[in-house]
Formats: sequence, structure tokens, C-alpha cells
Amino acid sequence: MITRKGLTVMVLVFAVLAYASFSRAGADVVNIVGVGFSVDATIKDNLEALTGKRVSLVLVSGKVVVGRVKAVGDHLVHVEKLEQRDFFDALVRIDQISAIDTRFRKLAR
Repeated sequence: MITRKGLTVMVLVFAVLAYASFSRAGADVVNIVGVGFSVDATIKDNLEALTGKRVSLVLVSGKVVVGRVKAVGDHLVHVEKLEQRDFFDALVRIDQISAIDTRFRKLAR
């Protein structure tokens, strides 16, 4: 026998699942304009192309720095608006970056 509480939980779960499927129906995945990697370029060149964009920088140490690229110099990149660190920026040595991760696509509604 289903209790009233169990029935309420089932209805809420169904409603959330239905909303998620309907909200994606008709939505297309589209490329974000102005974002792309160049495998023939250096990490510095790729960072310069991503200025103003949100990135995750994976460092040689394994640490990940997530924020928006503000400026790129010869040896350092200025990352602003760090994730989960309000009012913080970071200077990261370019030679310590092992990977760049960023968003290329989004759902169009």
C-alpha cells in the first residue's frame, strides 16, 4: 500500500523528470561563437583566443583553476572571477598548465 507521503514523492519525481524532458525537447545544441582550440598553436596562443571566456586550467600539479581569462602575457595568465572564491583572481604560470578545458557548445532554446 502506498502512503500519502510516498505518493507525493512519486508525483514530484515524475514532475521533475517530465519538466527536464520537455524543456530539452526542441532544444538544439549549438556552437558558442568565438570559442575554439587550435592544435597547431601553443597554450599561450589558445589562451589569448579565449580571453574573456570561462576556462578550467589543469596544472602540472593536478590542481584545477577555474575562472575567466582576463589577460595573457609572455609567461603568466591572469584568471579572474575564480569559481567558489568570491573576489579572487589568480596569476598562473603558462609553463605549469598541462590542459585547458572550456565550454564549446550550449543548448539553444
